Amino acid sequence: MREIVLDTETTGLDPLKGDRVVEIGCVELLNRIPTGAHCHLYVNPERDMPEEAFRVHGLSAEFLSTKPVFATVAQEFLDFIADDALVIHNAAFDVGFLNMELRKIGQPELAQHRIVDTLQLARRRNPGGSASLDALCQRYGIDNSRRTKHGALLDSEILAEVYLELLGGRQATLGLSHLTDRNLRGGRAVAPRPTPLPSRLTADDLAAHAAFIATLGGGSPMWREYLDAPDAVAAE
Repeated sequence: MREIVLDTETTGLDPLKGDRVVEIGCVELLNRIPTGAHCHLYVNPERDMPEEAFRVHGLSAEFLSTKPVFATVAQEFLDFIADDALVIHNAAFDVGFLNMELRKIGQPELAQHRIVDTLQLARRRNPGGSASLDALCQRYGIDNSRRTKHGALLDSEILAEVYLELLGGRQATLGLSHLTDRNLRGGRAVAPRPTPLPSRLTADDLAAHAAFIATLGGGSPMWREYLDAPDAVAAE
């Protein structure tokens, strides 16, 4: 299962009043494990940068004036997210801006059914508690010391950790039977072992185990069925 954790930075709070996307950050999860694959785009908003927004993310109009407009980078963004689920904190904000940008260039909007809103997940899991990203990092012991200003890619990386905690903690990544052919450090292909490794138990090991079981007493315990199974006898 592929999911994309996503965040944006903008010139303000309302796309209907002329605010625009200025940064997009996405990170890939496969079966709830970060692969290291990401998409990071700066976008020229073709307008000024209000001081309030600049204080949040530190992206100046001068810096962004050299970056491509959304129409130029849209396909790279769409290719990366493909048709997979999008994990977003306070999704209505980011989706509203992205859909506005997509409408401007004649592209289909992001469908609501593919959106996973971690703000809603956090409120359901911790009713009454603060559900901001910083508060969730504190609650789950996630290091967000690099987050001196908002940044789309960094916030996506942090949100990926928060998302796994909201799903049940880091143990969510231990579903090893569901792993794909990528390892945990960056998506390198891992060939399956052609044949299982032989057992390291010797005949003496098996005999010692059988003798130990016999000392436990208790009549005919359930594990005798496995000890006396044909495979176990053959191994002896």
